[in-house]
Amino acid sequence: MKNESGRSLIEVIGVMAIAGVMTVASLGIYNMIRTNQVRTIADAELEQIVQNTKLLLEMRGTYEGVSIDYLIKAGALDSDKAPLGGADWSIESSADGQSFSINLVELTTSECEYFSAKQPKWATAILVNGFEIGLTDNCFDSNTNQVAFVIE
Repeated sequence: MKNESGRSLIEVIGVMAIAGVMTVASLGIYNMIRTNQVRTIADAELEQIVQNTKLLLEMRGTYEGVSIDYLIKAGALDSDKAPLGGADWSIESSADGQSFSINLVELTTSECEYFSAKQPKWATAILVNGFEIGLTDNCFDSNTNQVAFVIE
């Protein structure tokens, strides 16, 4: 009787299947962690923008004239790169100059839902696709969501 050592093809395929499942699961966890990290960093950057804008313009008693270019020239912003979303983001004052808004565009549905649910303490109001956050979900099922943080 001859004793053979080694693994059968079924055992090798089983090990490879288990390794594949573990790889897919770890990639999913990595993507979830990375997404949460990007959102946390964006939230911190937005809060810093609010603090810098308030420090810079609150003494004037009005936020009139605030913009991304103005904040960069004043040293309150490092660059015109959006914290999250598309490149066409903006910072604008209200018509009366008593408040300003940070407007993010081209957000994914999950990013839109994140900021809708989080409601940062530094924002007076949040507008999602033009509507104030309420009982209904205003996020679109596409990457065209717009979120505006209103700060007084």
